[in-house]
Amino acid sequence: MTRSPATPLPPPKARRRLREAAALTQTQLATRVNVTRATIRAWESGRTAPRGRKREAYARLLKTLAEEDAARRTRSAPPPEPAPTPTPEPTPVLEPVSGPEKGSEPEPGSGSEPEPVPEPAPEHPALTPAQAFDALYEFSAPALVRQAYLLTGRRELARESVERAFQTAWERWPEVARDRDPVGWVRATAYEFALSPWQRFRPRHRQPEPPPADPGDRTLLNALLRLGPQHRRTLVLYDGVGLDLPETAAETEASTPAAANRLLHARETVAGRLPALADPRVLHQRLTELASAERLWAAKPTGVRKGGERRTRFRTRAAIAFTVALIGATALTVRTAPTHYEPAVSPGVAVRGVPPRVAPGSLSEAERELRQKLRDRLQDGPERLEPRLE
Repeated sequence: MTRSPATPLPPPKARRRLREAAALTQTQLATRVNVTRATIRAWESGRTAPRGRKREAYARLLKTLAEEDAARRTRSAPPPEPAPTPTPEPTPVLEPVSGPEKGSEPEPGSGSEPEPVPEPAPEHPALTPAQAFDALYEFSAPALVRQAYLLTGRRELARESVERAFQTAWERWPEVARDRDPVGWVRATAYEFALSPWQRFRPRHRQPEPPPADPGDRTLLNALLRLGPQHRRTLVLYDGVGLDLPETAAETEASTPAAANRLLHARETVAGRLPALADPRVLHQRLTELASAERLWAAKPTGVRKGGERRTRFRTRAAIAFTVALIGATALTVRTAPTHYEPAVSPGVAVRGVPPRVAPGSLSEAERELRQKLRDRLQDGPERLEPRLE
């Protein structure tokens, strides 16, 4: 049974642009699609994709917004200027050109020599998924490790975050390979893992790492780590990586004004500790120097792919083992469980203080009178009056 093709959607950046062009907030758009604001934010950042009826409704709404945007641009465009009337040119007189006679050879240096036909360019063979993944890793992994170091201040955590992000990308390679910005996809995943609050509970990350040797680099790194995670991420993306403000806002899953406010606050905080970095160009240069000064390395792409495959196999086997254990425990419970209620037998308790058993003796006079009274009284109650004829 074949599945019907999914409804096509514009890229995540185009979705955000259409919403902003229509002057709609994420909450208003979520209300029209009947989803939450967090879902719209994830769709516009490219982290998740809509499915089923939600995808169809979202696609119809984006199509309507695109048509409205095109109509607005058409109304606001100036009318085209009339084209000038072309002046008729005189018809040239074609003179016959005498060519070489049949069977005669062209003279050297004459223009009658045949032009060389350019050879077609050799076609590059299509890359396999593993080769494409290795090429993406070798191209972007070193830079991503340096960026993750600016976010965390830890060399080992930066390397591990990038490796985990690429392993996740390899698990979902068909989706990542079709993405318009695969490096951005991996970068967002690496940043999420590096800034996860659960990292503080790992024993290996509780021990501090040696700071940079240069005092200026050490001061700049401390200033970055004093920022909040979202402010630090915004500063690294905008002033470190070089993304524009809408792309930074989309990757941090925030609105453009919120990203601008975070960027200004981060710059003010860093400039308060290091006044020489008030200029954004100087700040960009210092961030690049700080990331390049450390000896950061990345594993081989083959090792990353195999590590991700081993982790996937381990998770699959663990899930199968857990399912089998659950089924076995359920079957054992059904087999050994009682079919009816059996009340618990209370434990025996020694009774003390009971009077000794006495044999019956003769009745007293009062007891005899009571017994005789009970015998004489009718057992069916008092007599009733019955009517009689006189």
